[in-house]
Amino acid sequence: MHPFRKAVENGDLDAVAALLADDVVFTSPVAFKPYPGKAITTAILRAVTQVFENFTYVREIANPDGRDHAFVFTASVAGKKLQGCDFLHFDEDGKIDDFTVMVRPLSAAHALSEAMGAQFETIAREAADQ
Repeated sequence: MHPFRKAVENGDLDAVAALLADDVVFTSPVAFKPYPGKAITTAILRAVTQVFENFTYVREIANPDGRDHAFVFTASVAGKKLQGCDFLHFDEDGKIDDFTVMVRPLSAAHALSEAMGAQFETIAREAADQ
């Protein structure tokens, strides 16, 4: 099992943060503009743990050189079941420098957008404090 998946499944957000490059770029499934930087990415991921219910990785896909991974997951948000995928790219030091999330169906993406929007003041405050 990949260390990222293990950290997420164990709820170890410090271990997840340790895997992020300082210049990581997080691309949200519900926001147009990517979020650059470790502090905001860590804060977003912390908020996601509050929003997702019954989060489970169901598949892990990697390219042969190990620098690109796809982690397919299921979860619920506000009673809406969703499927999603974390697409991660790892830099030459083994740190995540690109983190893109996609989710479906649209109704669940809307629920996720609303739930994360409600968290965004906390996310911004946490990112500023890091």
